[in-house]
Amino acid sequence: MSDKKISDRKEKAILLKKELRQRVAQKLRPVSNTVTSNKLKLLVTVVGRKKAEYYLDLLQSFDVNMQMVALAHGTANAKMLDLLGLTDSEKAVIFSVIQENKVPDAMHLLEEKFNTIKDGKGVSCTLPISSLIGALIYGFLSNNRMAVKEENKQ
Repeated sequence: MSDKKISDRKEKAILLKKELRQRVAQKLRPVSNTVTSNKLKLLVTVVGRKKAEYYLDLLQSFDVNMQMVALAHGTANAKMLDLLGLTDSEKAVIFSVIQENKVPDAMHLLEEKFNTIKDGKGVSCTLPISSLIGALIYGFLSNNRMAVKEENKQ
C-alpha cells in the first residue's frame, strides 16, 4: 500500500475513534434534571362521604400522587334538605394534586360520574399551584419518576 492510503486510513480511524468517544460520552453523561413545564393544579372535589373512596380511586387513575380527604358537613338546614328530598348532609372534600394537562380528562370523567352514579352527586373545581420548593417535590407530586430518581442519584 502506498503511504497516502495508509495515512488516509489512519485519519479515518482517528475520526471514527473520536466520534465513538463522543457518542459514548453522551450516553454516559448524566441526564440533566430538567422538569417538565407542565404545571400542577389542586383539584377540589366535594362528594358524599359514602362515595369518597370511589372518587379517590377514580382520581388515582390520573397519576395523582397526593390526595387528602377532609370530612365536612353540608350547609343546608333540615327544612331545605327535606324540601329537596335529601337526607344525608355528610360530605367529604377531596384535595388532589394533578397535572394541568390531565385536568380536562379528569373533570370530564368526574362530571360523567356525578350524573350517572346513584348517590354520586358532587362538585369539583381546580386551583392553580403557583410554586413549589424543590424539583424533588415537583417530581413526586407530578408523578414524574425520572425527576425523583435523578435527584436521588446525586
